[in-house]
Amino acid sequence: MRALYTAATGMMAQETNVQVISNNIANMRTTGYKRQRADFQDLLYQQLRRAGSTTSDIGTQVPAGIEIGAGVKTAATPRIMSQGSLSQTDGTYDVAIRGEGFFRIQMPDGSFSYTRDGSFNLDSNGQLVTADGLFVDPGITVPGNATDITINGDGTVEATIPGQTQPQNIGQITLSRFINKTGLESIGDNLFRETAASGPPIDDNPGSEGFGTLLQRHLEEANVNAVTEISDLIAAQRAYEMNAKVVSAAEAMLDATNNLR
Repeated sequence: MRALYTAATGMMAQETNVQVISNNIANMRTTGYKRQRADFQDLLYQQLRRAGSTTSDIGTQVPAGIEIGAGVKTAATPRIMSQGSLSQTDGTYDVAIRGEGFFRIQMPDGSFSYTRDGSFNLDSNGQLVTADGLFVDPGITVPGNATDITINGDGTVEATIPGQTQPQNIGQITLSRFINKTGLESIGDNLFRETAASGPPIDDNPGSEGFGTLLQRHLEEANVNAVTEISDLIAAQRAYEMNAKVVSAAEAMLDATNNLR
């Protein structure tokens, strides 16, 4: 019976939906995390009677056809790239982005990835790195005798050096943005990778047209709303249960047919 397979696609779709929601909830405290949403599409239809087909020699037409659907499929799980709330920290090298843009990170193979996670620190050479020791690009090297570091909203990094009356400019943090940022590929560790769907990166200084600004000693929290996720989880559970009831009803109908005398 077709209903068994149709309802099964609905159960599999809601299982995917629950997996997406569970990942959002698991990353509620992940810095710079962007929530995902499961989008669905209906499957192909069997045309038993096509709308508009003629029914007589004088050209009368069927106003509505007969179409039997085959169920549902998961079309995409796009990321919602909205701004997360900013929380204040005590970290000198913690930086949050207010608005559009990603930090550019140099990978061990020389390629670049992108992140909204600005929880940076220094390595043994004084270079600005991520929590995994990956270099922030362009490279920033902090002098060993610096007593204070200031990261301005426009990305300029200044160090206070003993014996100097003015802070010393030691580098510039730039941002990258994409025409289609939802097309970025997630590679874990709060990092994204450029794809053909995202388009090439557009690089410029913070505060430039189309780019956000930086805020030192702050981090961007995940844009996950617990109430929304729980309500979506309940809706997904109910949808799964309804599809399971369709499977039970179809099985009962088949059983009744088999038991005909």
